[in-house]
Amino acid sequence: MGRIYITGLVLKVFLLMIFYFWDLAISSSGSNSMNTVLRSEQFQPIQFRISNELSDLEEFEHLESGIIALLGKYNIKGASIAIARDGQLIYAKGIGYADLEEEELVEPRHQFRIASASKLITATTVLKMSESGLLDIDDIVFGSNGILNDSIYLGYKDRRINKITVRHLLNHSSGWNKRHGDYMFMPHLIASSLNIDLPVQVPDIIRFALKQPLHYEPGSRTSYSNMGYAILGEIIEKISGMNYEDYVKETILDPLGIYDMQIGKNLETDRYKNEVKYYELPNAAKVNSFHTTNKIVPIIYGGNDLQALGASGGWITSPLEYLKLIVAIDGCEIVPDILSPESIELMTNPYLSGGHTIGWAGADGNGNWWRTGTLSGTSVIAMRQNNGLSWAVFFNSSTVKGISFPREIRREVQTALNSIENWPEHDLFYYFETPPFIYPDIAELNLN
Repeated sequence: MGRIYITGLVLKVFLLMIFYFWDLAISSSGSNSMNTVLRSEQFQPIQFRISNELSDLEEFEHLESGIIALLGKYNIKGASIAIARDGQLIYAKGIGYADLEEEELVEPRHQFRIASASKLITATTVLKMSESGLLDIDDIVFGSNGILNDSIYLGYKDRRINKITVRHLLNHSSGWNKRHGDYMFMPHLIASSLNIDLPVQVPDIIRFALKQPLHYEPGSRTSYSNMGYAILGEIIEKISGMNYEDYVKETILDPLGIYDMQIGKNLETDRYKNEVKYYELPNAAKVNSFHTTNKIVPIIYGGNDLQALGASGGWITSPLEYLKLIVAIDGCEIVPDILSPESIELMTNPYLSGGHTIGWAGADGNGNWWRTGTLSGTSVIAMRQNNGLSWAVFFNSSTVKGISFPREIRREVQTALNSIENWPEHDLFYYFETPPFIYPDIAELNLN
């Protein structure tokens, strides 16, 4: 027994020495940073260690039965669920198919388009920039003294545009509404109006919007705006001097250990290897391709431009990774937050923020905050409850309920969670954070 103990101890020390010298080499290599290695093809993100079997727990049978019933009721192909309690990931599981035709089942590692749930990522980034002194949320956006004072954004006729601030973009009170449609989904009209080729880029969409009169005085009311968050993406790029996605990864995601979240791609052939396949309603009408004229495509693959949606609705991720972000901005002391208490209060208190929650879709005033997202082929809801629970559920299929579907999901999940008396004490984030190529599972080594 003594010899076995010594051997185990030596192996542990050996593994730690490997990690020390490997980390030292990485740290001194400049561009070959730890994050670069973790994002490489050679080393998969750590979430690939988390399998459905780790959440085969009796406590969640009611929840799983309810989700399975929803899949059948609305002909949804697959879903993924993650639940955290007091900052610990206690449940992560896929149900149904990531790819029906290939009979590939959903696992916790699978990524989904999250649509407008992307706004929480963008809002967190902007407020982090504000805390760092890179901007003030009451800074003017347009005009010669604005952040976006590039020549392409000057020459507008509605002088009220001079009053739009970063805060107005964050809380959906910038002055534009959807009376004449959502500019983020009008590529052909914009290309024709500006006499440019498809596909249109975010600066083109902004230029088009600036040619239109505002629908109301900035800050006087709120009207949900996808374009407002697209503009925030451009602000992030202008101030940081970096690509939006790269900046978010470097300043928000990487520090949280989130290494497999990115802006999605548009075509089925371009899916990431751990991304689900998306499904429309049966007999759904096809639409004009955002990329070119005279081409009709399924709206889920070529109808919407994920790259342009970007900061407002283009991210893909898994529920467990999204929860990793939520527990870092939930205002709870158990897991250190990436934002200050003041910023978190600003995000979740519409009276303080100016009429609408920031990043979050809504808050009830009792410490419950939620974020939803809907695009053709995907539906998402994530929630931070006032009892220490946070959860996220993602689906890869359209439903007849459209944007109202997340409300039904919320009722189903909360009813199931309210019935649980004994909660697991494990933390699956352990599997998410520990590099398997450095630290083998100690249980597998059987070292005592």
